[in-house]
Amino acid sequence: MTDSESLERAIHEAVALVPHDPQWSPLFKAERDRLLELFPTQLIQVEHIGSTAIPDIPAKPIIDILAGVESMATADSLYGPLLDSGYTTSDAFNATLTDRRWFMRYANGHRTHHLHIVVYGSSIWHQRLSFRDALRADPVLARQYALLKQKLATQYHSDREAYTRAKTDFVRSVVGDG
Repeated sequence: MTDSESLERAIHEAVALVPHDPQWSPLFKAERDRLLELFPTQLIQVEHIGSTAIPDIPAKPIIDILAGVESMATADSLYGPLLDSGYTTSDAFNATLTDRRWFMRYANGHRTHHLHIVVYGSSIWHQRLSFRDALRADPVLARQYALLKQKLATQYHSDREAYTRAKTDFVRSVVGDG
């Protein structure tokens, strides 16, 4: 498979959940360390978010990373260096965002990492961490989220954007609008 075929396959990958994998935490730590080595002055803090950061719930096997920067100008300055370091992005998608920049790593036609770069301390920074922390602290809430994710993964198997949008009300019920 060529790299362009692998990228195309990763972009259109179906929503598929797998059981929690204890290797997700070390995989995050390795990527966090790599990013901090590449961008020691630009990245203020790097956190593991998303379902792979929540013990015992199923997830798409993609490590979600939240990286805090001083400003969106700093985020924009990382565009080229991130592409050079193995990430790719959607210019069209990023053009619609004002509060973050999004990048993806992939291998063999599968997404491996999503990198969300936001202003450190912003409302989106706090919202993402509050959601993660609430699910880590409350196994009942985490189980409710897991059940919702499984239902939505079946319903929106081939539509990642619809799957993500359908989780919004649950996230808001946990953390509010940010």
